[in-house]
Formats: sequence, structure tokens, C-alpha cells
Amino acid sequence: MSKTSQQLQQIPDVIYDGNTKLFTKRKVFGRGGFANCYEIISSTNNQAYAGKIVSKKQLVKENQKEKLTQEIQIHQSLRHKNVVGFYGFFEDQLNIYIVLELCRKRSMMELHKRRKALTEPETRFYMKQILHGVTYLHERKIIHRDLKLGNLFLDDELHVKIGDFGLAAKIEYDGERKKTLCGTPNYIAPEILNKKGHSFEVDIWSIGCIMYTLLIGRPPFETNTLKETYEKIKKCDYSINRTIAKNAKQMIMAMLQQDPKQRPKVQILAQHEFISRGYCPSTLPVSSLTMEPRFQQQIDRKPLIELNVPNTGEPMVTSPQKDVHNSIAAGGMSGGLNTFNAKENFSILRSMIGKVLKCKPARKAKFLDEMSDPAAQPIIWVSKWVDYSDKYGFGYQLSDESVGVMFNDTTKLIMLPNQINVHYVDRHGVEVYMTLENYPVQYEKKIKLLTYFSRYMREHLMKTGANEVKEADTMSRTPHLHQWCRSTSGVLMQLTNGTVQMNFSDHTKIIMCPLMAAITYIDDDKSFRTFRFSSIEKMDVQKAFMRK
Repeated sequence: MSKTSQQLQQIPDVIYDGNTKLFTKRKVFGRGGFANCYEIISSTNNQAYAGKIVSKKQLVKENQKEKLTQEIQIHQSLRHKNVVGFYGFFEDQLNIYIVLELCRKRSMMELHKRRKALTEPETRFYMKQILHGVTYLHERKIIHRDLKLGNLFLDDELHVKIGDFGLAAKIEYDGERKKTLCGTPNYIAPEILNKKGHSFEVDIWSIGCIMYTLLIGRPPFETNTLKETYEKIKKCDYSINRTIAKNAKQMIMAMLQQDPKQRPKVQILAQHEFISRGYCPSTLPVSSLTMEPRFQQQIDRKPLIELNVPNTGEPMVTSPQKDVHNSIAAGGMSGGLNTFNAKENFSILRSMIGKVLKCKPARKAKFLDEMSDPAAQPIIWVSKWVDYSDKYGFGYQLSDESVGVMFNDTTKLIMLPNQINVHYVDRHGVEVYMTLENYPVQYEKKIKLLTYFSRYMREHLMKTGANEVKEADTMSRTPHLHQWCRSTSGVLMQLTNGTVQMNFSDHTKIIMCPLMAAITYIDDDKSFRTFRFSSIEKMDVQKAFMRK
């Protein structure tokens, strides 16, 4: 039995804090080299929290105990809307338990892996909050020293929460310079590598790396080797090849300066032209975790319905289709979306699966809980489907409660979870936005069919949606069906966010994501097990998939 497996077995299902409170342990929420994070439910208020659990066997060295003590002391002193909430800590004979705010939308690292480069309004939205949170830390003489996408967490409203204060330090007097070599390679400042002493400026450097990554889609100093990355950092050797706004470039360059004294303070950055000018949404839809939002309406203040679409009068195809139902240009939508490439995504998945099979992992390996990676779990998947392609098309419900229809003529209608906003996608991938109550006359028949599919699935499967249109709803662009095929054993579907899904007749599902490089198995009890392809290469999970 592995060391990690032994540690997991030593975490009780019901956790007592030594007084009157107890917590019920739920699913694993995250894993780290030093601690595991679980969703825990308080018996006092029935609220869900994140339980960061550290095995005392991990704290062998005295400096490890001091490090954890310092992390707790710093984090428990903080109260800010852009800092992960700290609610307490306690211990038993085996573990130390830290009770934290549960950020269900995980970290910005998962956002980055799914989306790569973000739009400038989104970057502005996140950067404002990051700068706000770091301003709070610096005003309290705290350097985070490990600011990175993986330590920036998101709540249900996509508010940024700075977390993981394991490397944080407090400046005790003006001019103090810390000497510890710490940080994460892609975000570490040159003065830390040069061991010349460092202070608040290292956080500014890391924020520059974060902003670059959000806008460009990759870290500024990333290479194939750690040595090369460190050399590029020491020389401040990076380039901005992608076309972004001039003031965005200027802001990045101001932060990524070799001389820490030349970097602006965080309070100055919060007033930078890139932040203070240009459109910044007050909120973002959850769909933006996987698909680019549409900002045109917010920026230009256009009406919700764009009626200037030619009245094509596209006919409905009523004859049965072939086995494979394909959208000609799914994802090639208007509004500056990154073009969805079905062929490329299939190629990536084929390569990943081929690599796993080539490794020939040991079939005798048993299912080990520590192999699963909940952070890679899909955000959107097909939860229900109805095949009516003998007359009209294929209807489906997504996990976010949006409903879509892929018609036999390869056009599509997608109704958002609020059951009000509707997106129409024509054969060439051009989108038109409308509502169920207000739409161009040429879409009337398809709208009626959408409501039929929706009513059928709602009566049998769905919860009631929202009763009003929120700002985030008007920006939502949920993934939709690109192509599908069906056999006697189930149905195969590909979404425009790259997800490939197989729903089997026994109600189990397999979901593969090329962007997260992961595969998820959902059993008939709706339990999730998600594995990175890299983990499967090391250990066979065939038996895990067969367990019911």
C-alpha cells in the first residue's frame, strides 16, 4: 500500500474538533504533496467547507511544523472578499484540520487549461480582484510569495479568492529582505533566484506572469526545462507576440522588470489605464469557465435580439439522417471566438489514448483512491438526450440545465439554463441571439420544437430554471453539440468545448477532455471518478471503471 493511500485511510469519515462541533467528510476536492482537501459538512449549520487535512506523519522535520504554524497564523488573521475565508483549525492524534471557504469553481489553473487565452474584458475582471486582494495583503505587510493561477480560487460567482499561504511571510520592519528560495518556476522572480533578498516586489512579478498567461495563453518564461526557464527569468527574456491592447502590454512590461525597484506598487497597478479604462463586466457567467462569453451587446448596448439577420427561411429536413450527424462549421462562431477544431481535438485524444495503451499499464493494479483527480472533472457534460432524428433532430440537456437541439439540417438551437435566452447557430456557425418570447419569425418552427424538447426533458428530468434575465445570462455562451452517432449500446457525442462523451445503455458515462487531458467515469449512481491520462499511464484503472 502506498504512503498516500495509508494517509487517506487515516482520515475519519466523521471529524470531531475536540469540542461540540463535528464535520462529515465528503468527496476529495483537491490533492497536494503536503495535504489533501475534502469537502466537509458542518453539523452545526449544515454548511459546506473545504477541509485541508495534513497528516502529522508529514510533519517529520521541525521546519515543516514551523511552516504550517506560520501558514495558519497568517491566514487566520486575514478577512477580505478576495482571500479564501479561514474558519478555524484543530487536531487529533493523526491529523491537523484547517477549515476553509469552499471554492466550488476550483482554481484559475483549470480555467486556463480549458480556455487558454482569455479576452481582455475577462482579464480585466480577474485582474481587478487579484490586485484588490494583494493590496490588502501588502497593506498588512504580508508577501504571498506563491501567487499563481493554481492558488487563485473561484467561488460560485467567479469571484477571485487568494489562497494557500504556505510560503507567505510577514515583513517585520521597513526595508527587510527575505532570503528564502521559494516559489513556483513559471512565476518566480529573478531576485529570488539570484538570492539577493526579496520583498513585496516578488508578488508584483508574479502578477505580471499571471496577466501575461491570461492574455497570451501561456506563461511568459515557460520552456521545456527548468534550467532554461530560470535562465530566461534571470535575463527577463520574454516576448509578447500576440496582438493585445497597447495598455495591456505596457502594464505587463511594468511588472516584468528585472530590477524590483522599477516595478510599480500594487496600489499604482490598480489604477493603470488597462484596468481603469475599457469594458469590465461586473459579473461573468459560469459558462465562461469553458466557453468565451459574448461581450458585444454589453459594449455596444445593442438590443438582445439581433433582427438584422437575413430571412433565409431555412427549410426543416424531415427525412432520417445517416449514422453520423455532423455540423459543418460548429464553433466557427462570430464574435471573436477561438475556432473549435473537431479534427484537432480528436487527434489529441487519439494521441493521448494511444500513449496510454503503449505504456501497457499493469492490469493487476487495484483501484486506488489517490489516482483520481477531482480538479480535472468536467464542468459541462450531456446529462440526458432524446433522439428524434427520424423527424426533426437530436435533443439533449447539459449538466448546467441548458437544453439544445441539433436539427437534421445541422442548424442548432440552445436554450440557456434560465429558460429565457436562446442562441441559434446556422449551418456556417453564425450565431443569432433571441429569447423564447421574442424572436424573428423565420425561427418560429424551430423555437416550437425546442420548447417541445425542453418541456419533455423538464417534465421528466429537469429542475425549474431562473425566472429573470441576469447580466451574466446575456453573456453566456454554453457549449453545444457538434456531432453525434448512436448504436444499440449507447450514444457518442462531441461538444464544441472539445469534450467527447459516451453514454451507455446502462446509464453509465465516459467523458474525455483533451484540454484537461483527463477521462471521467460516471456510474449509474452518478458518482464521478476522474483520472488524468498521465496517471493512467502509470497505473491501470480498468478495474476502477468496472466497479459499481
